[in-house]
Amino acid sequence: MTMHRASIHLPAGQWPQEKAAGSLTLDFETRHRRRFRLIADQGDDILLDLPETVAMANEDGLQLEDGRWLRVLAAAEDIVEIRHQNPLQFIRIAWHLGNRHLPTEIRGNVLCIRPDHVIEDMLRGFGAEISHLQIAFQPEGGAYGHVHDHEHHGDQHHHD
Repeated sequence: MTMHRASIHLPAGQWPQEKAAGSLTLDFETRHRRRFRLIADQGDDILLDLPETVAMANEDGLQLEDGRWLRVLAAAEDIVEIRHQNPLQFIRIAWHLGNRHLPTEIRGNVLCIRPDHVIEDMLRGFGAEISHLQIAFQPEGGAYGHVHDHEHHGDQHHHD
């Protein structure tokens, strides 16, 4: 089987979607890569080989070395949906999730995270309503417009 190399990524709406020759259905972790072996939904072997790590989103495009395009589809994942009736408590919850550097998606008046029983217990302690769903997950990109690969370097990172 031939491995096809994908080295160009373009966001949704910026690639010729009518030229999609196939698709890749990927969870969030797999959509946040630079170099990785993938299997297209049609069975083709794909080497993702981007110049830098990209947090790909649903409907983004990847161009193969032969000029064909693949549509990136966000796979449904186990997600915890968080709600709170009190807006101030909801803000407090968002702060606690951010303080713990948890990938978090904001969907209107709902926050979404990956399942974590310790965090879920903390959220229930704040009076949050918790639901478990199977949906696509696209967390916020962070302060710099991309998903934050968090590394601590010595004592340079502090929380007040």
